[in-house]
Amino acid sequence: MEARHAGVTSAKRQGETDDRLHNVVIWRETPFFTEPERTALALTEAATRIQDGRPGVTDEIWAAAAAHFDEPQLSAIVLNIALTGFFNRINRAIREQAGKAW
Repeated sequence: MEARHAGVTSAKRQGETDDRLHNVVIWRETPFFTEPERTALALTEAATRIQDGRPGVTDEIWAAAAAHFDEPQLSAIVLNIALTGFFNRINRAIREQAGKAW
């Protein structure tokens, strides 16, 4: 199962709302996320959108995240970003459809 699909399934099991899940792609324009969540989303976006010419995680983005999260929390966020990317790339390589297996 694609990591994104697994993440949504897990989030719903833990009580996450459809409003937040459906609007995470436009997190900047919605009222559904707290400031710490917004910094985590900015960090995630910066870490993953490097292929389209984005600068990656800048000092400003890291500092904003570090203002809300301690080192173990930042490590967990970065690990989750990396694992999601890893599983998405495996699924892409083997042409596994999200939600079909795993």
